[in-house]
Amino acid sequence: MHLITGGSGFLGNLIANRLHQRGEQVRILDVWEDHRRPRAIEYAQCDILDRDGVRRAMQGAEIVHHNVALVPLTKAKKQFWAVNVEGSRLAAEEAVRAGVRCFVHMSSSAIFGLPRQCPITDDTPTGPVEEYGQAKLAGELAVREVCERAGLPLIVIRPRTILGEGRLGIFQLLFRWIKDGRNVYVIGPGTGGFQFVHAHDLMDAYMLALDADRPGIYNVGTDRFGSLRESLERLIAHAGTKSRVKSLPERLSIGALRTLDFLWLCPLAPWHYLTYHKPFHFDVKKLHDLGWKPRYSNDEMLAESYNSFLSQRIDPAEAGARSPHRKAVKEGVLWLVRQFS
Repeated sequence: MHLITGGSGFLGNLIANRLHQRGEQVRILDVWEDHRRPRAIEYAQCDILDRDGVRRAMQGAEIVHHNVALVPLTKAKKQFWAVNVEGSRLAAEEAVRAGVRCFVHMSSSAIFGLPRQCPITDDTPTGPVEEYGQAKLAGELAVREVCERAGLPLIVIRPRTILGEGRLGIFQLLFRWIKDGRNVYVIGPGTGGFQFVHAHDLMDAYMLALDADRPGIYNVGTDRFGSLRESLERLIAHAGTKSRVKSLPERLSIGALRTLDFLWLCPLAPWHYLTYHKPFHFDVKKLHDLGWKPRYSNDEMLAESYNSFLSQRIDPAEAGARSPHRKAVKEGVLWLVRQFS
């Protein structure tokens, strides 16, 4: 049996459904229930910091997939540490106690902050630059410590920024601006290599590492990408609107966004405005060697996600539960910026 913590969120839901489609027995642990999940998937309502509840949910589990995390959009500050670090440690400890045979931990590319050199490899030093990344790194290290001490095989997945049907968050804002023909902005020139990953490609890599029984750390991103500016320009060409990509001065823009963020007037979090204008891409040779080949380039996944947004297959009202990546984001002061863009 597979236990998926955070199984009602965007990634947890993908993992649960992929495993269910393969005929596996699946149980979800989450603080909210997605009533659209297949009925054969069990649901355990539990906070990741409730040790007794987590222990009960672990009973009978062979593999634990740990996905519970507060993401940058939540701007959770101190709660980042409680959930992303202590919650991850607790999950690993209870997995050891339950005698599971493998633990899979969903980490984040945010642990690298602003890498000095790309592509990022297994030898690249970590260096998070904001609270979310710092907590995700500490959580990954806590899990690795628990699993290594107990001899529990561990797979760590570090995805680049994820796209795909059902992924809303800040992409819903981007797609709305482009649909309306508004200009979109990058901080600085935006000409460094910038990599995304499609949700289905991420799941293929995830399942490949799991099925190959190859513990280790896997950095996951598409192998076909250009700069962020190029990706946005090609998306606008695909959309056929009058939008243009405009550059903003780096120091002034980051200072303004930091102030607006502090005042809770802007949906963007530090992970977004401190890093998204910088080169950031993984070396994925390790996955290539396992036989993984991503199906989507940056351009293809952006176009597919935009088309899905237009066709309203992504319904913010239905997606509404409590997953920030499965619901629409309020624009805040960006609404005013959009009016003059």
